[in-house]
Amino acid sequence: MHFTGKDIVKIDNLIEKLDEIDLVNPYSMTASEKMPFLQDLMNSLTSFHYNNCIGYRNFTSVFNDSVNHPLDIDSIPFLPVRMFKQHDLFSLDKSFIFKTLNSSGTSGQSVSKIHLDATTAKRQSKILSSITKNFIGDARIPMIIADSNELFKDRAKLNARAAGILGFSVFGRNHFYCLDKDLNLLVEGLIEFLDKHRDGPIFIFGFTFIVWQSLIQYAIKNQVKFDFGNQSVLIHGGGWKKLEDQKVSNHEFKQALHDHLGIKLVHNYYGMVEQVGSIFMECEHGYLHCPNYAEVIIRDPLNFDVLPFNREGVIQVLSALPVSYPGHSLLTEDLGTVHGEDDCGCGRKGKYFTVSGRMPLAELRGCSDTREVKI
Repeated sequence: MHFTGKDIVKIDNLIEKLDEIDLVNPYSMTASEKMPFLQDLMNSLTSFHYNNCIGYRNFTSVFNDSVNHPLDIDSIPFLPVRMFKQHDLFSLDKSFIFKTLNSSGTSGQSVSKIHLDATTAKRQSKILSSITKNFIGDARIPMIIADSNELFKDRAKLNARAAGILGFSVFGRNHFYCLDKDLNLLVEGLIEFLDKHRDGPIFIFGFTFIVWQSLIQYAIKNQVKFDFGNQSVLIHGGGWKKLEDQKVSNHEFKQALHDHLGIKLVHNYYGMVEQVGSIFMECEHGYLHCPNYAEVIIRDPLNFDVLPFNREGVIQVLSALPVSYPGHSLLTEDLGTVHGEDDCGCGRKGKYFTVSGRMPLAELRGCSDTREVKI
């Protein structure tokens, strides 16, 4: 490893420019403003990781021997996301690493290991805050977490699900974990919480399949309705694979939330532990949005050529945030479609897209797909 203190100072100084721009409005940059700026950042990160991570250098050298020279966004080399399951990848000396996140996984399934230094973790937290506030506002409101607090008994084994809860919990107050250790609904506690906060909005966060199985399905099977109030907002993500298997669409999910919980404001997000903080939030028109510091590219799964708008292909995600590990350009195992750029009806700039499902034979990876829930 050829890492020096000057390397990290150089890359931090460059990315600080991004922090100054997008903390107020993370969707402010049009394509003509964003591309030169993001391209500069992505090239700097590519060069940094190439020079400081042996695994990244060995992999990308097979495909491109000019990563230390300026490249177009479309030409930035990518790592298949499952590489983080198979290899221990980091670009800083281990003495800089203070936290390692693990993706969730079923028994016997390999997990991704993401190594974070303090600066990268802080930057990811700030960007996540900027994105979330753009959708739910600045005020901290009473919060229901559709999960169990048993997840945090061993902080040394923090997985993607627990990290997601911690990341979003800072936007709420008076937190109530509405599920027990077996992910069964704590009905009396939930009713008491809703009654106590009935006069104002409530922020609800949870992983998609857990919300569906432990909240919505409980209400349906027991023929009860919970009144979360029409001011409340739910943010959820991950775990769509099992809902697809059950033939539950995004529209049906939202309709069930409205019918059985009274929740009208719902924002799905697309993200992964391999790019913590780099989430793509769903707007009121049903599209996922790229913030200023991140981008998606849709590629042909057969030859990896870049596909035009309105063509489905495999999703490549790019983020200017990862410094401690080479996660700035990743090829996912998900299929999606970019529908446009800078002209979504919600007013946010940047590309907007949808995710249609997993590639055939792709490994099951959703954060909340990792255990069955009994009701």
